[in-house]
Parts: sequence; structure tokens; C-alpha cells
Amino acid sequence: MSKIKRSLSQIQFGYLPQQTVDVQGGIWKVVDWSNAETRSNIDERSLKTELRRLSGPWAVAGKDGGYFADMNKRNTSVVLKLINRDRGVHLKPFPEIWYCGNCYRIHDQPEGGCKCGAPRRRGQLQFVAYSESTGEIKEPNIARCQTHGASRIHLPGTATGNEVTFDCPDCSKKLGSFRYTRASNGDRMQINVHRAAAVFTPRSVVVVNPPSLETLRSLEDAGGGPRALEWLLDGMPGKSMLDGKPTTDGLRRQLAASGLDPQTIEKMLSIAASADGVASGPGPSGLIGEVKARSEEEAMKIALGVSESRSTFNELIIGTDPLSALRHRYDVQYPEALYNAGLERVELIEKFPILSGHFGYTRGPSEAGASELIHYYDRKRGAYEIYGDISETEAMFVGLDPILVAEWLRKRGHSLKAAHSSAKEARLDILGRISAVDDFTDSIYRDVVTLVHSYSHRLIRLAAVHAGIELHALSELLVPLHLGFFVYAATRGDFVLGGLQALFENDLNLLLNELVDGEHRCALDPGCSKSGGACVACLHLGEPSCRLFNTRLDRSVLAGPAGFLGLRR
Repeated sequence: MSKIKRSLSQIQFGYLPQQTVDVQGGIWKVVDWSNAETRSNIDERSLKTELRRLSGPWAVAGKDGGYFADMNKRNTSVVLKLINRDRGVHLKPFPEIWYCGNCYRIHDQPEGGCKCGAPRRRGQLQFVAYSESTGEIKEPNIARCQTHGASRIHLPGTATGNEVTFDCPDCSKKLGSFRYTRASNGDRMQINVHRAAAVFTPRSVVVVNPPSLETLRSLEDAGGGPRALEWLLDGMPGKSMLDGKPTTDGLRRQLAASGLDPQTIEKMLSIAASADGVASGPGPSGLIGEVKARSEEEAMKIALGVSESRSTFNELIIGTDPLSALRHRYDVQYPEALYNAGLERVELIEKFPILSGHFGYTRGPSEAGASELIHYYDRKRGAYEIYGDISETEAMFVGLDPILVAEWLRKRGHSLKAAHSSAKEARLDILGRISAVDDFTDSIYRDVVTLVHSYSHRLIRLAAVHAGIELHALSELLVPLHLGFFVYAATRGDFVLGGLQALFENDLNLLLNELVDGEHRCALDPGCSKSGGACVACLHLGEPSCRLFNTRLDRSVLAGPAGFLGLRR
């Protein structure tokens, strides 16, 4: 096969190892990314934390191949693999089964003469055999006439493999359908068209990756997750969590890294404290266990996400003519739209550092934990692999009003305080009522995730329209414990950087007004409402864009009698 060109984003999301693809009229299997480059400047700790979370459903079902244990106990390293632009991707024909376009006789080669004399090019078999338990993919086992050694395919015109039949083209003896194909463990393999989701579903991971290890080190020296949590609870003052005085713990780590002995460090800290040169450190949040740890992790995601650039409404006002229509929009219309939409903030991040990639795949049902998770693993290095990329893109950070969220949760029957004097108090009340960061067992957390996720999808679908871009060009990253999410420009698609910035600077009030006042019914109602309140016609996004595989979505949490958006009506 000669070299062909594809966009980098198309390869990253559609040409993954062990995936089948349609190229130049044929079907091919991706063997590997040829001489793929590796990237070392990644936040491996945060990446492993996210991989543990993502693999959890498979670990619970006993179908993760030990992935969770390796991440959690053995601390197996993770390598990010990037496409080598000069070498590209190695493909091989698959399945290597063809049929005559005239008489449908099966052949083992794509070209050559046929007994029927037809000169037409042969078609390639679209069906493959796959195993849910081992992740294998094989050529389907085709019956052949014992007398003539030949077979002829009869295609039903559907994608159902068991409706395909064969007979002998020489004696017309019926040969039935595909014969059983066995996986390496003896399990019977399924038959389907090669592009079906059941044949290959990639499993993706997205984390906020520090723009540099120096930035990460600075944030960790400033107090890390505990400091980020306190900064977020205080309303994200300043440009980043690095603003303000260093904490005692952060300064202690910096001094220790310089090689000073413990006694000297404590003396210097005492001098700094007496001169009011350090902050005492993060105040007590009252959070414990898993909720505290996850809250700190999500706070660090936000801190990293806004570490390079961050624009707020106040910065839009600076430099704007006080008598201009634009100033009126920023001073009056933007805050009104924000309030009516139940939001605390919308901020623009011009340099959003994101690592996106795929850590494995499944074959079979797409639900997490339903079939075996096949992870990418480099046996020579003894390391797990992520096929993806690191990029800086633009994003918006959207945060829901915690006081309003608390009121919404209370109206849904959850035990929260009747009134809150501040956003911080409301945040801590919500976090303090969550017993487990598990949307299957903890009802408050499940409602929070459903609200944040549904809000994110509705905003993304409307933002694509207002920005005039393709829907799949936007993706989400949720931080539900902090009632927020990032909407960022994905590396795939035809998104032109500047689209979110233009939306933020010119039409954000129109977007938020439509989010509240626009049509909330679904074109597929009443069926959609009766089956969960979310479908492809109203809230669903493409799988690469959605972090939860289009689960935990419901239009009723936003609109309707008990909807979040109706609380300020």
C-alpha cells in the first residue's frame, strides 16, 4: 500500500492500534503507530489517578486484566505515545478475504481471475470475528465445499452477520452461515461488520496537563491540592492560586528542596511568620477521606487549567469605553445573563493545557465494565501506553452558583441547610453531605453529577451553534465536586482557535439567555422523556466529546417544575 495522508487529529481518534479502518476502498487493521514518539513532560501522578478512576468499573466487574491493581499498588509506569509525522501508521489488509463482484465466489487475494470470467475488482469482506473476553479480532471462519474447496457468499443487505449464508459456486451445495471462530481462551467469537461499535470501542482519558513541570512544581510548592481547595473555596481570588503569600507548608518544601537542614528551615519559617510573610496554610474544610482527596484533586485540575491565562468579566470591562454599547453589555447584560442562568462564573482560558488520548479498548457492549478492558501495554518497557497528544487550546470554565445548587438539592429532598450566607458555606455544606464519590451509591453526588453534566451538554450544543462550528469540535472536562466544567476546543475537527474567545467577548449573554429561555423539549418526546430525558436529539454528544459516555443526563434537572434553571423565575 502506498502512503496516504490523514490529519493528525483523525489519526489520534480514528487510527488506533487493533482498530479497523476504511482506506482507499479497502479495509485495514492498524498494526501500530510506526516509531511513535514518547513524551515525558507529563503529570504522571494525575494521569494515573484518572486512569484508576476510569478503570474502576472494569475492576469491580473483574474485567480489567489487573489494570487497576497495577495503577494502585505496583505503580507501573505510563508512557504517552505521539504520532511520528514522518512514519505515520502501519496498516495491513484485514480481513484478507475477498469475493468476486460478479458471482460472489470467495477469494484469498484482492485481484486476479475468477472462474466466472468477470474482470471486475473484487470486494472485501466487511465482517470480522471478535472476542469480548480476550479482545482478539480474527478473520471469520468461512465454510467451503468439501468436494470443490470453494465457497460463495450471499449478502443479505443488512449488518447482521448471522444472516450471511454460503454455498458452493460449483455444485450449489448449501454451506450455512459463518462457522464458529474460537478465541485463544476457547470462547466463541461474535461476528459483526468491522466498523460496528461492538467490534472496537476506544477508551479515552483526558487530564489537565501542566504546561511545564516547573508550573506543576510551583503549584505543589505553594501547597498543592489542599491549597488549591482552599483557594477555590475562597472564590478563586487573583489570577491563580500562586497569588498571595506562600503557605508555611509550601515554603517549608521550597527550603527543604534547597538543601537546608530542618533546624534552619524552622528558624526561617519563624522569622517569616513574625514578619507576616507567610500564610498559615489552608484553613480547615471539615472534609475527610475520599471526598477530601477528590475535592483536592479536582481543585488542582482547575488551578492547573487556569494557570497560564485567565480572563474574567472584569477584565473585559477594562479598556472599554464607559459610554459604549459594549460596556453596557459587559456591565449589565453579561451579569444579568449569568445570574439568570444560575451561574457563579464563566471565564475564558486562552491557553488550556490538555492531555487527551486512549489507554485501551473494549469489544462488545459499550457500557463500562460490561466486557473486558484491553489496555495498551509495552512489554519491552513494562509500561502502559497512552496513544494521544498534549496540546494548548482555548477553553471556558463554567461554574454553577453553589447557593442555588444547594437550594436545588434541598428541594429534591436532600438534607441541607435552609439558607447559606456565602458561596463557601454552600460549597462546604454540599461537600460535607456527600459520603462517597460514587454516583451509584451516593444520591447527592449522583444528582450533582447529573446536574453538572446535563448543563455542560446543553451549553456545548448551543455554543456550537452560536460559534458556528461543528458540534464534535468541542469537548468537556467535568469537575462536579466543585460544581463546574471546562468546555474546550478539541484537537479533532475543523475548529478554528478564537471561536470560544469571540463567543466569550461578544455573544455570551445571547448564549446564556437561550440556554435558559430556549426550547427545552425534545423532538423525540414523549419517548425521550419517558426513557431518561436525554437522547441524540437533545443532550447527547459524540463519544469522544463526552467524558461519561452520555450517561447521567436528564433534561428535567434543568427545566420543568423541579428544574435548576427555574429557581430564579
